Amino acid sequence: MENTQMKNQNYNIKNERTVSKNKKAKRKKKKRSPFMKLLRFIRNILIIFIILLVISMGIVIALVRDKFDRINYKELNIANLGISNEVDSELDNFRNIVLFGVDTRDITNNKGSRSDAIIIVSINKKTSEVKLVSVYRDTYVKIDDEHGLDKITHAYAYGGPELAIKVLNENLDLNIKEYATVNFASVANIVNSLGGIDINIEDYEISQMNKYIKDTSKNIGMKSTNITSSGLQHLDGVQAVTYARIRKTTGGDYKRTERMRTVLKETLNKAKKTNVMKLNEMADTLCENVETNVSSKEITKLIPKAISCNITTSIGWPYEVKGITLDRWYGVPVNLEKNVKDLHKELFDQEDYEPTKQVKEISNLIINDTQIR
Repeated sequence: MENTQMKNQNYNIKNERTVSKNKKAKRKKKKRSPFMKLLRFIRNILIIFIILLVISMGIVIALVRDKFDRINYKELNIANLGISNEVDSELDNFRNIVLFGVDTRDITNNKGSRSDAIIIVSINKKTSEVKLVSVYRDTYVKIDDEHGLDKITHAYAYGGPELAIKVLNENLDLNIKEYATVNFASVANIVNSLGGIDINIEDYEISQMNKYIKDTSKNIGMKSTNITSSGLQHLDGVQAVTYARIRKTTGGDYKRTERMRTVLKETLNKAKKTNVMKLNEMADTLCENVETNVSSKEITKLIPKAISCNITTSIGWPYEVKGITLDRWYGVPVNLEKNVKDLHKELFDQEDYEPTKQVKEISNLIINDTQIR
């Protein structure tokens, strides 16, 4: 009996060894081809790459949001911005943002500062087409019931961005809800962080630039040098700001607003071509010197659009102006109603646009006050 059990055990052991050898033999037969090995290797590399990409994107997004969280955020009451329901509905396909440039060192303390630069950035939501409109600072408009008719540049001094936006919306039939305010020191810093910008300087502009470069350097605390010749010049931050601000030349304030738009466009074009390190430096500079009601989340969304945007139009407004001296010099739209009508045709492709009742009333108020039709 014992001999029989022993024989059975030996048989089972031999049988298991035979089965094991057969499995190994099968595995040897199923060796992967070099092509399959290559595919597996590529698959593993792709998985590692995707994991690293996701981690990197998370880090970048976190860093970007951290930077933009340091922007001086100021919430505005949309109900106080003078937007009519009619206009807001008609301009639903456009995102209109206004940029204010103020002459103050401390962006967090710009109370009472006038807006030397007023640039409306109109973005077509469907086409990403961008149009820039400079509103001349001396334009004679209605501020509000308290201040009456005055230069549009004074609106910011009277009531900050909220009143300034309200004036633009009510006098131009717009639906601006967002703004950004920068000082000229921040513009100089941004240009410097990009390594400068290239701008064509005319002969008649050189003397005025060299006259004010020293003052600009002193005001914003940066050193620079004079311009020695005309033609295409590589400008540093101080020189670019000085170029944008001179107006005692041919074209006066109208030419100055054109220079401001030129600096803005060249800065954007340079930013599109620059590397990540310089953009990071520019973001550091920008975040500390901007006041806006656009959230950091929205700014993050706007970055890809800014990179791909195409500026197709750059104009000054009003189209037709007549100067008048009352207590000081003013630029009177001739007339406001017509200028608004033409603006909507150019900006929003609104043929035969009919200005609102409010614009017509303000237009008549200006005509009665100045006798300029």
